[in-house]
Amino acid sequence: MATYRSHIARQIPELLALLVTVPLAAQSVFIITDAEGVAGICRQEQTEPTNAELQRLLTGEVNAAVRGFLQAGAKEIYVWDGHDGSRTLSASTIHPSAKLVMGSLEPRMLLERKFDAVAFVGQHARANRTPAVMAHSYSSLGIQRILMNGREVGEIETRAALAGWYNIPVIFLSGDQAAAEDLRAVVPNAEVVVVKEALSYYSCISLAAEAAQSLIEQGARRAWERRHEIRPYRVEGPVTFEVEYTTRNTLHPALPLRPGVERVDARTLRFRGKDFMEAWLLWRSGE
Repeated sequence: MATYRSHIARQIPELLALLVTVPLAAQSVFIITDAEGVAGICRQEQTEPTNAELQRLLTGEVNAAVRGFLQAGAKEIYVWDGHDGSRTLSASTIHPSAKLVMGSLEPRMLLERKFDAVAFVGQHARANRTPAVMAHSYSSLGIQRILMNGREVGEIETRAALAGWYNIPVIFLSGDQAAAEDLRAVVPNAEVVVVKEALSYYSCISLAAEAAQSLIEQGARRAWERRHEIRPYRVEGPVTFEVEYTTRNTLHPALPLRPGVERVDARTLRFRGKDFMEAWLLWRSGE
């Protein structure tokens, strides 16, 4: 018996090491929501968070995505109300199996919790894309252009890179064709659902809400089923963000800059980091 016990004791470290290397069952998804990519939304006044039509349409698309993820086997679904102050979605109307994340998030956006996948619902394209419905990057009033390592980016690319920092893939997006192209440029095999065709900044051809929600449900289901095929978007090596602000949001020229930040011109700041996270935190922590 003593010999057997000593043999088992010797095996314990090896068994523990094996358990550490076995991945946990994939089951959680973090949905980032916005307004400008929702079917039927094409005018600025429609994007007011308290607009009843927006609330109804976005809720319908979110719940369709939740249903699709659940059908494919996801167990935990977190939905962030990411549009304009987090005032559009309600715990009384989102799918009962989802959890609603409300309020502004710090720069890591809860992704340090290591969700198994990230999805965008109602997402718009980056600033300066055309044709694209109400395309902008974080703030249509405050930011004119964002470059990451010299490449123009917006919320899709930077948040995909943030997820990639934690080895989380972005598996799904719904929005107009420009937003779908933006995601496919960095995650080529992500599942995308185009719910409207942008004709200009404030004009589009939209699917009916019911048709859009049906496609979103199907797309979310496919995305979860294919999640292991979709690789995280990782930005390796030193990273530089250049942010061109609008005139109304420009930093006063006499104000001192933090270490790692430099002024490029009257309206542009450059944020340098040894890696993505350092540059990201340097920029976003100061916003």
